[in-house]
Amino acid sequence: MEQLKHECGVAMIRLRRPLEYYKAKYGSYAYGLNKLYLLMEKQHNRGQEGAGIGVVKLHARPGHEYVFRERALGSGAISDIFSEIGPKLENEHLEGRDVRWVEEYAPFIGEIYMGHLRYSTTGKSGISYVHPFLRRNNWKSRNLLMCGNFNMTNVDEIFKSIVDKGQHPRLYSDTIVLLEQLGYALDKENHRLYREYRDSLDDPELSHVIEDNLDIRNVLKSASPQWDGGYVICGATGSGDMFALRDPHGIRPAFYYWDDEIVVVASERPVIQTVFNVRRNDVHELTPGSAIICNKRGEVTVNDILGEKKNERCSFERIYFSRGSDADIYRERKALGKQLSEEILSTIDFDLHNSVFSFIPNTAEVAFIGMIEGMEEQLERNKAKAILDAAEKGDLSAERLEKIMSERLRIEKVAIKDIKLRTFIAEGTSRNDLAAHVYDVTYGCINNNIDNLVVIDDSIVRGTTLRQSIIGMLDRLHPRRIVIVSSSPQVRYPDYYGIDMSRMGEFIAFRAAMLLLEERGMKSLIDDVYEECCQQIKLPASSQHNCVKRIYEPFTRQEISEKIAAMLTPKGTNAEVKIVYQTVDGLHNAIPGHPGDWYFSGNYPTPGGNRLVNQAFINFYEGKVNAR
Repeated sequence: MEQLKHECGVAMIRLRRPLEYYKAKYGSYAYGLNKLYLLMEKQHNRGQEGAGIGVVKLHARPGHEYVFRERALGSGAISDIFSEIGPKLENEHLEGRDVRWVEEYAPFIGEIYMGHLRYSTTGKSGISYVHPFLRRNNWKSRNLLMCGNFNMTNVDEIFKSIVDKGQHPRLYSDTIVLLEQLGYALDKENHRLYREYRDSLDDPELSHVIEDNLDIRNVLKSASPQWDGGYVICGATGSGDMFALRDPHGIRPAFYYWDDEIVVVASERPVIQTVFNVRRNDVHELTPGSAIICNKRGEVTVNDILGEKKNERCSFERIYFSRGSDADIYRERKALGKQLSEEILSTIDFDLHNSVFSFIPNTAEVAFIGMIEGMEEQLERNKAKAILDAAEKGDLSAERLEKIMSERLRIEKVAIKDIKLRTFIAEGTSRNDLAAHVYDVTYGCINNNIDNLVVIDDSIVRGTTLRQSIIGMLDRLHPRRIVIVSSSPQVRYPDYYGIDMSRMGEFIAFRAAMLLLEERGMKSLIDDVYEECCQQIKLPASSQHNCVKRIYEPFTRQEISEKIAAMLTPKGTNAEVKIVYQTVDGLHNAIPGHPGDWYFSGNYPTPGGNRLVNQAFINFYEGKVNAR
C-alpha cells in the first residue's frame, strides 16, 4: 500500500567478440545497446527517479569520442534516453556501414555498456546526481565511468580522506566521493605501470602497454577497504577494463553471467535469464566482497577483494524490491504468507466460514497465495475433525458429509486501484478525501456486520495510506472486523544501506512505542535514551551500540501492533481493526538465505549503522523539543 523507494538498479554488458560477429549472428551492430535497454526495462521497478547509460568504444580514432553518456530524469527516463539515441543511430545509417567505420565512429556503439536506474535515498535530486558518473582524462586508461547501487554510512570520513590528499571534489555526495577515490587509485595504478615500463618503452607504446596491463584488483583493493555501507559498484575505464564489486556482507545484490560472446552483470537474476534466455544455474550470484573483472582483452575473472564477512543479505530485497519471477523469491514470498496463517486464524477466532481473504496491492499477491495455502490446510483439518466428530456421534449422513466437504475459503478481489486518479491537492482534508477514492471496492462480497475481512500487504512502514484511504475504503464494505496483515515484521529502525527509510519519526512502529511510553508514565526512558545517544555519538563508530533498542524493550510485539491499529483507524470506522505483523523468526524461517534484518531488529551489519541510528534519534528528540 505504501511505495518504498530503493536505490538502485545496475546493468553492465561487455562484448567479447568483434562487432561484425554480432552483426552477422544477430543482424545488428546495436546488439549490446538493445540488450542494455532490455536489462534496464526489466529492472524498472528498482528506480523511477532517473536513469543513465554509458558506452565505451575500444577502437575510436583519436579526436573522436570514445566514452558516451546519456541521462534523463523521471519515471520515463529509460524511454527518453533510448528515444534520444535511436535517431542519432538512424541518421548514421549503421546497417549499411563498413564495420571499421562503426567501430571507429558510430555513437553509442561500443564494447562496454553500462546502465543505471536511480531512486534517491539522500533527498538530493537533479540530473547532476544521476549515474553513471564520468571522470575524464586525456589518457584512455585514466578515464573512469562509474555507477552503483549503494549507500555509504561514512561519507564524511571518505570525503576528508580524499581532501587530505589534495583533491577538490566538485559535489558533496557519496557517488562523487567514490568516483574520486577510485579515480585516485586508478591514477596510482597507471603511475605504477609507468614507472615499471618507462625505461624500456617510449610513447605511444608505453601508453598502450599501460592500458594492456592495468590490474583493476589493485585499484579496488586500494579504494574499497574504507567503505562502510551496502554496495554494488560498477565501473569501466576508457581503455576497456570493466568491473563490479559487491560489499563484503552482501547487503546489496549482484548477479553475473558470461559465455564466449558476452559478460553481463545485473541487480537481479531473472532479468539476466529472461534477456539472454539462459538457464537459472548459469547465472551466478557475485560472492560478497568479490569483484567480477573483465580486462581489455575480454578475459574474465572473479576476484576476492575484501573477503566475505557475515551474511547480511537484505531481506527486504526478497520481501518487496526484487522481481517475484525469481524462483527462490517466489517460494520465499509464499512462505512469508503461509507463516502468518496461525496468527491470522487466532485473530479471526478460527472462523473461516465468516471470513473473506484478499490482498492490496498487487505486489502482495504471492504472499497472499501462501497465506491461502496455510488457510486451506487449516480448512482441511477442520473438515477432517468435523467428519470424525459426526462419525463418532453416528451422524455422518451423505447430506452431512456433502455439507462438510463443500466448505471453501472465501477469496475475493475487494479493491481495484483506479490508476486515473491523482491526489493533486496538498491540503490535508481535501487530499485525504481524494486519497480515499484511489481504490474502488467490490460491493456485495461481504455479509454486513458478520464477516471478517482479511487483507495482506507486503509491509506497513509509515501507515499513511492505511489511515488516509485503505481502512476507510474497506469499511465501506461493512465487515465486522478488518484484519490488515503485513508479510514483513514491524519496521522499527532506519535503513542506511539504500532503502528510503532513514527518518526515525516516519515509522508507525516507532511512533506507537513512543506513545505507549507516554501513556504508561515512562517518558523518562525517552530522555535517558537521548542522553545515552549523545554520549555514544562522541565515540568512534566501531565502539557504538544501538541505543534506540531500549525504546521498544518494555513492550511486546502484540502491544505495539495493537497501538498501531488504534493509531491508523480513522474516526468513524465501524469495523474493529486488527493488524497482524510477521515475526522476525517467521521472516528468517521463510527467507533463510537473506538474514539482514536491521530495520526490524536494530542489528546493523556495519558500525556506521549504529552511529547513524543514534544520530537519527538525537535529531528526532531535538526536533520535537524545538517544536514545542
